[in-house]
Amino acid sequence: MKINAIAKSGIQLTAAIAITTFVTGAASAAPPSAKSYSDHRGGTINFPLGDISFADEIVSYKKGNPAPDASLQKPEVALGAPDYIDESHEGIKQADCPLGAGGELVLRFVDNALIDVPGPDLFVFEVGPAIEATDLAISPDGKKWVAIGKIEGSTAAIDIHKFVKPGEVFHYVKVTDLKQSPGGAWSGADIDSVGAIGAAEKISFDAAVLFDFDKSTIKAKAAKELHEAALRIKQVPGAQLVFEGHTDNAGTDTYNRTLSTDRARAVCDYLVAKEGIKCKTEVVGYGELRPLRSNDTEQNRAKNRRVELVILPPSAK
Repeated sequence: MKINAIAKSGIQLTAAIAITTFVTGAASAAPPSAKSYSDHRGGTINFPLGDISFADEIVSYKKGNPAPDASLQKPEVALGAPDYIDESHEGIKQADCPLGAGGELVLRFVDNALIDVPGPDLFVFEVGPAIEATDLAISPDGKKWVAIGKIEGSTAAIDIHKFVKPGEVFHYVKVTDLKQSPGGAWSGADIDSVGAIGAAEKISFDAAVLFDFDKSTIKAKAAKELHEAALRIKQVPGAQLVFEGHTDNAGTDTYNRTLSTDRARAVCDYLVAKEGIKCKTEVVGYGELRPLRSNDTEQNRAKNRRVELVILPPSAK
C-alpha cells in the first residue's frame, strides 16, 4: 500500500460492524467472514470481518529519538492483517515497524471503521520479545482526536466505550511510543497491525457513475451498481442504512451541502422505490467537509465526489 498523507474523512452513525469500500459501487458477492489471529502473547483475537478489519493506509510516521535503524523504518509493514511470527523471522521478512522512543504512527481505516460495540473495540498488535507501552488516540476525521490513554502488548484489546459518544465512528488511529524501550536497532514499540474488532459495512459510489455533472437525478446506467448494493443490503436482515453525500470544494459550502444531501437522498429513494429495500434510513450531506483526498487536482476532486452507503447490522448499538 502506498504511503500517502490523506485528507480527512469520517462518519457518525448509530453503530457498526465493519466497512467494505467499493470505489465504483460494485457490491461484493459474499459478505466477509470472521477470522481469529494470534496476539503473540499466548492468546487469540477474533475479528468478525476477518482481514478487512485492519488499518490499510499510512497517514504519517514520525520516528522517535533514539530512532530505530534506518533499514527498519518501514511503516507500511504495519498495514493489513497481522503477519508477525517471532523475532527470528524478522531477518527474512519484516512484519512490524518500530516507532523509536517517542515515535508516532497514524493509520487510516479505508475498508473498515472503528465504533463502540459490546466488549473490546480495537486491538493493537504490539509484538516482539519486549512489551512496550504506547499511547492511543482515535479520530473521526484526522483533526479532532480522542485520547484513549496508555496501552501495552499484554492489554492491547481496548474498549473505547467510556471515551466516546453514542453514534461516533472513527477512521483514524494514532499510536505513540511512551519511551520505555531500552533503545537499539528496534527502539520503541513494534507495531505489526491495528484492527477494529467492531465494524460497519460500506459501499462507496463514484458520483460520476450515479449522476450527471451538478445534478442529483440517478442516471439510468447506474441501475446495475445500485442493484448490486441492494443485494448486499438484503444479506443483512434488519439492517439500518445511512446515506452520506460528499462533494469536492468547488462552489459555496451551502451549495455543496445541499447538493450532497440531495444526492444521498436520491440513492436512498431509489433503493426503497426500485429495489424494495425496507430498512430504517438516515440521510446526511457533508458537502466538502470530509474529503478523501486534497482538492488540488481534478483526479482527487473526482474521488471526493461520492455517495457512501453504510450498512449497520441489527446487532449494532
